[in-house]
Amino acid sequence: MEYILSEKPEGCIFCDKPKENRDKENYILYRGETCFSMLNIYPYNNGHLMVVPFRHVLDLDGLTDNELTELIQLVRRSMNVQRKALNPDGFNVGMNVGKVAGAGVKDHIHIHVVPRWGGDTNFMPLIADTRVIPELLQSTYEKLMAAL
Repeated sequence: MEYILSEKPEGCIFCDKPKENRDKENYILYRGETCFSMLNIYPYNNGHLMVVPFRHVLDLDGLTDNELTELIQLVRRSMNVQRKALNPDGFNVGMNVGKVAGAGVKDHIHIHVVPRWGGDTNFMPLIADTRVIPELLQSTYEKLMAAL
């Protein structure tokens, strides 16, 4: 919600960050032919990453078959890397299409891949409006890069 409600810079984070060629600073984990993966800097949980087509498209209908195939293959690869590096008990995988669906970046399709562990949802979000992320983003990035 912090990101969704915050003022956004001009442009699109998913278009702009890959062009900067500063993958480590931007937490870009992997670049494929048509898609890439990057850590979410407002994570729901440790290791929360997003798989994104390079091309700026609104929804799945805007993707070519090649882009759609690579997008799903990169989701699978991301889950395998997270299993190796973080040993989660499960995953949440999904998309928020449109602002009313909770999309922080509403006009560039992306898939969230969120590793989950038993007991990772506790009382903090309920009584303190606070999420506990037990590891620095940089540390998670390094673990995932090593597993790639």
